[in-house]
Amino acid sequence: MVNLTATLASLIAANHILDYLDVLDPFGHISVRNPNNNNTFFIALQMGAGVVSSLQDIGEYLILDGSGVNGTESGYAERYIHSEVLKRYPDVNAVVHSHNEDVLPYTITGSVSLEPTYHMAGFLGNHVPNFDIQSVYNGTDPQDMLVNTPRLGAALAAVLGTNTSRPTSPLYTTALQRGHGFITTGSSIEQVTEFAYYATSSARVQTRAISLLSSSGMGSQNPQYLSVDERKDSKDMNIWIRYKPWRQWVYQSERSGMYRNGLGSPPV
Repeated sequence: MVNLTATLASLIAANHILDYLDVLDPFGHISVRNPNNNNTFFIALQMGAGVVSSLQDIGEYLILDGSGVNGTESGYAERYIHSEVLKRYPDVNAVVHSHNEDVLPYTITGSVSLEPTYHMAGFLGNHVPNFDIQSVYNGTDPQDMLVNTPRLGAALAAVLGTNTSRPTSPLYTTALQRGHGFITTGSSIEQVTEFAYYATSSARVQTRAISLLSSSGMGSQNPQYLSVDERKDSKDMNIWIRYKPWRQWVYQSERSGMYRNGLGSPPV
């Protein structure tokens, strides 16, 4: 049995880190699969990431349908993003959903795709799909852009594709959501925190590079993104190096004085 308190301490810490790094606004969220029960997952209740601080702030939900268990009665309307991704991909253990404003322009520009600009973003791979919720609305859905039903969650999860060499994993780690934000997935809290931050960081670098080319009269040229081989090998590096940034981010967020983790400092 995995130490569940340590897992939940890490989940609280990840909320703080992603707030501290400006990856999550008050409406973004991160989840983790229950390490002792593959049928449920944990995610904060209806609150901003920066104020999550105790067990009372965390809900437990069935992966099957997103319904609460063990006394959980409410929570994020978009918890179905997490339940459906975790249901579709058994190798995914953690999910982040963010409305980060550095990534948002790439969800609505159409012809400008989000690309890995440097080695820390190799996990973005050769393609970042863009989910358009308008394509799956039915006649009774409120068109508020929220992924707030299992059906909509399943449609979003599907754009991540299937890794044919390992069907229990997604083909893509990350997907955009048109006019909404993005999701990214990982095998652990530490990894998905790393992916979420570097997705936003790479988006900032890409925007600056495009702006620099435009201001220098070379707007018709694209920045030199990572090659196919560089993306693959950098992704491999991104996977094994996840604990290096995690230790620093825990240190920084804890010493900022802005957050409280009632379960103590997470394992590093």
